[in-house]
Amino acid sequence: MTGPSLKLTVLGSGTSTGVPVLGCHCAVCSSSDPRNSRTRCSVLLEWSGRKVLIDTATDFRQQALREGIEQIDSVLFTHAHADHVHGIDDLRTFTLRTGNAIPAYADRGVLDRLKGLFNYIFSESDAPGYRPRLQVNEVVGPFDLFGQTVVPIPLLHGPGESLGYRVGNLAYIVDCSALPESSWRLLQGLEVLVIDALRFREHESHFSISEAIEVAKKLRVPRTLLTHLTHDIDYPRHATGLPDGVEFAYDGQTLTLPLLKN
Repeated sequence: MTGPSLKLTVLGSGTSTGVPVLGCHCAVCSSSDPRNSRTRCSVLLEWSGRKVLIDTATDFRQQALREGIEQIDSVLFTHAHADHVHGIDDLRTFTLRTGNAIPAYADRGVLDRLKGLFNYIFSESDAPGYRPRLQVNEVVGPFDLFGQTVVPIPLLHGPGESLGYRVGNLAYIVDCSALPESSWRLLQGLEVLVIDALRFREHESHFSISEAIEVAKKLRVPRTLLTHLTHDIDYPRHATGLPDGVEFAYDGQTLTLPLLKN
């Protein structure tokens, strides 16, 4: 591929329990297929030599070791649920190595929640010690990050809210059950969509597989990855039943696409 590019690595494709689920001995949780082993949901985006993490999932340390991640240049938070933020302390290794704070982006409600959950990280009175150093940035609209425009995508997550993110022609939208009308416009012209698709049955706070496929169909996305998957999904069994251009994400999956110039 010539010219600038955007690389996506699926760090985790699982729901809040992860797969295998503790104490479960179903066919998926007992499977030897690595695509049925799912850590908590997160991705890594790379462009221009920079590595941008979306969410510090509970399993972030495990994911970073598996993928050989030695650099994090920024973190984008979608929302403050435990499975998406509880790996935040493992960012300290990166800040201790460089001595620099990592720019972290989230909306005001998520920033307030993070400061409440992890007061020791954000406290101005305590000595830095062994804690992550984060440079907090409130997301109020599109922003420039390492030469690219990052577009936040408002999402409805059951009775709550979440943020998706678009960089170039790739969008990542997880923990969502509906798209506000304004967000449809922000998702036009995508090449790749990574979308929440919890399970086959409906759920009040997440798209089901059929609902996620319908979103991709309406957006006319050439390639769609379904993520945030439960142990209801058996990769080799169910992948063959998906429409053309739609696939289940799996941990460690990568793809690269051309990056548009701003």
